Amino acid sequence: MGVFSKNMDEFPPPQEDEEVLALQRDWTPAEERQAKRKLDLIIMPLLTLGFFCLQLDRGNMANAITDNFMEDINIDQNQFNIGQQMLSLGIVLFEIPSNMILYRVGPGKWLTLQLFLFGIVSTFQAWQTNYASFITTRLLLGITESGFIPGGLWTLSTWYTRRETAKRVMFFYFGNQFGQASAKLLAFGILHMRGVGGKSGWFWLFVLMGGFTIFCGFILGFFLPDSFKKPRSTFLPMINIFSEREIHILNTRVLIDDPMKGKKKKSIGLTAFKKAFSNWRVWVHVIITLANNGPQRAFDTYAPTIVRNFGFGALSANALASVGLFLQIPVSWTFSWISDHFNRRGETVIAGFCGHLIGYIFNRIFTELNNRGARYFGVIWTQTFGTFSHPLNITWLSLTCTDSEERALAMAMVIMGANIAGIYGAQIFRQDDRPRYRRAFSIACAVLAVGLVLSIIRYLDDIVRRRKSAKNSQTAASDTDSMSQTERKMSAPPSDDQPAALVLDHKGSLTISNGLRVTT
Repeated sequence: MGVFSKNMDEFPPPQEDEEVLALQRDWTPAEERQAKRKLDLIIMPLLTLGFFCLQLDRGNMANAITDNFMEDINIDQNQFNIGQQMLSLGIVLFEIPSNMILYRVGPGKWLTLQLFLFGIVSTFQAWQTNYASFITTRLLLGITESGFIPGGLWTLSTWYTRRETAKRVMFFYFGNQFGQASAKLLAFGILHMRGVGGKSGWFWLFVLMGGFTIFCGFILGFFLPDSFKKPRSTFLPMINIFSEREIHILNTRVLIDDPMKGKKKKSIGLTAFKKAFSNWRVWVHVIITLANNGPQRAFDTYAPTIVRNFGFGALSANALASVGLFLQIPVSWTFSWISDHFNRRGETVIAGFCGHLIGYIFNRIFTELNNRGARYFGVIWTQTFGTFSHPLNITWLSLTCTDSEERALAMAMVIMGANIAGIYGAQIFRQDDRPRYRRAFSIACAVLAVGLVLSIIRYLDDIVRRRKSAKNSQTAASDTDSMSQTERKMSAPPSDDQPAALVLDHKGSLTISNGLRVTT
């Protein structure tokens, strides 16, 4: 039976069989702050940079179609949508195999190799000339990108405690958000290169962005450490990035928080699979992801085209389509801070869904207007509230799981759900519905409404669980108070010449091996 924390918005405590390691906190708070600061300055920028590159290469196709890409390779919008489905299909099919490889060879080597692989594929998209080459390159890009996001999330979970991971997840997704916004702004400048060397603007878009990703692959190769056991980079295996003292501090504090992280297994047991796949709450979070990400992925692809249809120039449309994505960054950080600081997981996801849904309602209403300022406002609003519910939902999901194995499987399920959303989302905006896309906006409203309802159901479920947990805690406290003085004496601490092992638990209390707890 699972063990939940008293507050359902906090990470559950380690289970009974996890609190068996006698680990000592033999460092000062200043030493820990210094080691963690160094970790933040190395791990977070590198993983965020990788996510930034992934989003650049995944999203630059949305900018290419404003530069007559479809006309140049002789495909229509419906064929283009199939190519976008191939991208998501490649990710879904190879998500689990990719993470199996990462688990065996280590994140330092595998994530570095992935940047080289999808950087090369992205670059060679510049030479596609027909529908067959378009489908092939999109599928290959999906295959090479598969597993990078859950791999990055898994890497964060190995280096940080559970409480710290939530904030780092949002910072990791900052790379995605900044990549979405920057890709469109960079495209505004790069697409002006049309005619240089007798090539189209989208040719240079793929070459330059793909080349930048390959360059960043070298950065990860030189600086991204592999693990606590191998705290060295792929290209500099003889140089220690952290000192032995720093590794001891960083590793021990993670094991104190979750001892199961020190018990790496070759595979996850069948029991864990049954537990994760039979947990209806996990499936609700997966469906929430499906509902949010399908419309969002579709809108991100066609936002420059939609803005262009308002009467703006083709290249200006890319710059204008980046405004809402840049506004999304401070808004998402605000919601993330509220979620962490006040433990408002469900509320922030619900608020994000409401904002996202309102954006599509605006777009549907404004399709009947000829005021391009009002219609552009609908685009800005939708982009501002369209993405950040996803990382907030991931954090909320992690709190639902009762152990590390279930959490790992749940993360894989929700990331696969995000990419499955890209498969159906690619068909929301169809050629026979343009340029107003009335049907597309109506479908998006319906899908987001489903996600909003499920978010509210999960929120109400958490309220019920908190009340039951609080009631059980009061009952347990009452039983403890009724313990007789004789029973208390039976648990007397050891003598001075028989010191007990000290263990720092997840609540910051020292537990002596006989059960005596001292709050620090």
